Amino acid sequence: MKKVFLLTFFLFIATFLHAGIIIAEGKYQNKNLFIQNAYEQAGVGFSVYAVYVNGKLTNDEINSSAFEIDLSQLQLKYGQDVIIKIFHRDGSVPPRVLNPDALKPIPTFEVIAMKMTNEGLLTWTANKEGGPLPYLIEQFRWNKWVYVGEVQGIGTAGEHSYTFQVTALHSGENRFRIKQAGYQAKYSHEIRIISSTPRCIYSMSKGSKQIDFTCGTLFEVYDYYGSIVKKGYGSRVDIANLQKGGYYICFDNSIAEIKKK
Repeated sequence: MKKVFLLTFFLFIATFLHAGIIIAEGKYQNKNLFIQNAYEQAGVGFSVYAVYVNGKLTNDEINSSAFEIDLSQLQLKYGQDVIIKIFHRDGSVPPRVLNPDALKPIPTFEVIAMKMTNEGLLTWTANKEGGPLPYLIEQFRWNKWVYVGEVQGIGTAGEHSYTFQVTALHSGENRFRIKQAGYQAKYSHEIRIISSTPRCIYSMSKGSKQIDFTCGTLFEVYDYYGSIVKKGYGSRVDIANLQKGGYYICFDNSIAEIKKK
């Protein structure tokens, strides 16, 4: 039987005939891939017998217990899509890509301007983007950075401008930043704005079936073990299905302890 191993920063296994394939996909990052090769089942020769990059057979020296797929000789452009197919003999130990992260984009952007309006419209201009990675918008609330949305980055050379509408500012000082996450994460500087939004207050209904807020707000409800049991945006949280006991409710820019009876 033929086994196909698909590696797109993680492995999938499927079954075909006669031989095996490992497929590595990603973006060219000016790095080469290193492969751990095994002897074939008979103990003569090695498992890998061919390597293709974007459909073209390479001339890499593969008859070794470890070898390098030299992408630098293929005239690839930085950020270009790369599909590598490593063919190995059936019955042998499959080869292993030692550095699959070499095909993951590395955030290289620089924010040269960023501002936010009183209505929560975040705008920024960036350059030096190393690939089409999404920009993740985070807000600091409840003593941590919270994901609030994302905008797809263009990823090409030059300056690019982006906008994101924050659902709602909380009362008091609001802090925002943007980041890109690839092989490693990179962050922008923070931007801060003071909101005139009135302070939000919560109350529990009789019977502890729901929590009401005096405003629309992002919220998270945690149990005493730190697990999130409810999250979302709105002016009301249905907690009728929660077990009796203590919880923490995060809303607006506040954290409160509640008891469900």
